[in-house]
Amino acid sequence: MYQYESPVHAIEDLRKRGYTEDFNLKDNCIVCKGSQFNANEFVITEVYRFEGDSDPGDEAIVLGIESATGIKGILVNGYGYSSEPVSDEIERKLRMHAH
Repeated sequence: MYQYESPVHAIEDLRKRGYTEDFNLKDNCIVCKGSQFNANEFVITEVYRFEGDSDPGDEAIVLGIESATGIKGILVNGYGYSSEPVSDEIERKLRMHAH
């Protein structure tokens, strides 16, 4: 697994390695390019966790994701109290890879 100094470095390298799309969280799925994917329709292939030195609000997780349809992209989210609200199913999938 790769190691990065910051989320920006992780995102830049993932993009170079083919993770070109941006995924976003929605209540019960992730979305990209007008398509939505339930928890069983994507795989988290890479995980990079970053902790803020002095501000817990700086905590972030960068995920490399591949959808069942072959779309490769990145999802960036806070964790802990700064994470986005999502369904239990999506929460379990993300939490499984966050630690």
